Amino acid sequence: MNILVLKMGGSVLAKLPDSFYETVVALKKQNICEPIIVHGGGPEINKALKELHVESKFVDGLRVTTKEVLDVAEMVMSGSINKKIVANLQKQGGTAIGMSGVDCKLLQAVPIDPEGKLGLVGQVEQVNVSWLETIMEHGAIPVISPISIDEFGERLNINGDMAAAAVAEALKAKLALISDIPGVMENVSGKEIVHDQLTKEEIEEKIASGVIYGGMIPKVRSALKSLSGGIQESVILNGLAPEDIKKYIEGKQAGTKVVMKKEEEQHV
Repeated sequence: MNILVLKMGGSVLAKLPDSFYETVVALKKQNICEPIIVHGGGPEINKALKELHVESKFVDGLRVTTKEVLDVAEMVMSGSINKKIVANLQKQGGTAIGMSGVDCKLLQAVPIDPEGKLGLVGQVEQVNVSWLETIMEHGAIPVISPISIDEFGERLNINGDMAAAAVAEALKAKLALISDIPGVMENVSGKEIVHDQLTKEEIEEKIASGVIYGGMIPKVRSALKSLSGGIQESVILNGLAPEDIKKYIEGKQAGTKVVMKKEEEQHV
């Protein structure tokens, strides 16, 4: 299978046009590739936590997940957001199935922090590949919430970018991290440029210098991790310009590829 895992964060989801979902459905219907969506839900989780008066904090960009926070995160991501994405895909004529990492042990995880600083936060240890393949073979687009489960049946919250990378690794797929900007951008001599490609060394350098910051950090690091796991390639694409997805699939320049070694000069 030619598989493309698309990761969408909560802040991007609210901005995605109908044409984005139309493009994803077309990829499936026209047998261009098999799309899989993995999503987050940060802003809506924050809103729900505030409305329900549940306190939360972050450590190194990752949410500290208490049982109360996990319950809200699951309600928002596996419930509301997941079904909205499924509905949007089906509105464009597609067939989609919403699920979380808990279902059929899709994403089996272990705690990411043995010391417990991050609470009920995990990292994916195993992906139920055969189940995903069965869903795709039956004509549906999987839509995955990153709430996961451990071997003892306890739920764990997984960073969405990391969950998407794990799915891509397990399926030997391409990974597209969907953003609301054209890619990794940098101001060079007063002009904003989009990097065509970035290597591990360049990424770490740009994180240290502050060029890459905030929510882009877990995106580029997840892209790097997925490469080390043996997937074909990772790319950061602009979801507000769905034509970039088509360009990427066709082998044309779009977004920022994350590579182990530099292949081309950056695009100005």
